[in-house]
Amino acid sequence: MGVDRQAQFHVLAVDDSLIDRKLIERLLTTSSYQVTTVDSVSKALELLGLREEPGVLSPDSSDKNEIEVNLIITDYCMPGMTGYDLLKRIKGSSSLKDIPVVIMSSENVPSRINRCLEGGAEEFFLKPMQLSDMTKLRPYMQKGKLKEEQQQQSQQQEEKNSNDGNVSHKRKAAMDDDDEVKPEKTRPRLSCSSSAYT
Repeated sequence: MGVDRQAQFHVLAVDDSLIDRKLIERLLTTSSYQVTTVDSVSKALELLGLREEPGVLSPDSSDKNEIEVNLIITDYCMPGMTGYDLLKRIKGSSSLKDIPVVIMSSENVPSRINRCLEGGAEEFFLKPMQLSDMTKLRPYMQKGKLKEEQQQQSQQQEEKNSNDGNVSHKRKAAMDDDDEVKPEKTRPRLSCSSSAYT
C-alpha cells in the first residue's frame, strides 16, 4: 500500500550532468517515485509552463503547469541559469510556489546553502545523492500534495458558491419579470398543522 501512495508522487529532476541525472532517476524510481529528468533550467521552466525570461509568461501557458510535479530537485551549478535561479522562479510563480524545491551540489559552501534555504528551498543535499536521502524527500512531497488537494477543494467550493449564486439570481429574475408572484412560480407550503405531521 505504501508503494502505491509513493507512486503517485512525481519528481522533476534537473541536472546538467548525465551521470548525476541517471543516479537521481535510479534512486527515485527505486523508491517508487515517478521521475522526469531534464538537463537545464530552461527545459525545466518549459515543462512547468514558464518561459526562461523572468516575469514573462509564455502566451499559451498562463502560468499553468505543463506537467504536474510534487517536488523539484535541482543541481545548483549549471550553465546559464542556476538551481537558485530556478528556485526563485518557482517561488515567484502564483501556481508553482507551493511545489517543494530541493537543491543539491557537490560543493559544500555554507553561504550558498543558507541563500538557498532562505530563498525557499526545503532542503540542500550534497552530492552524490544516496538512497537514504530519498526518505528525507517524502515529507516534502506529502506536504506539497496536501496543499495541492486543499487548493483543489477550495476551487471546487468557489465554483459551487458561484453556481449557487447564479441559481439564486435566476430565481430572483423570474420573480422580477412581472413583480408579482404567479402560482406556477411558487411552491406549495406545508404547515405544521397539516395532517401529514400528525
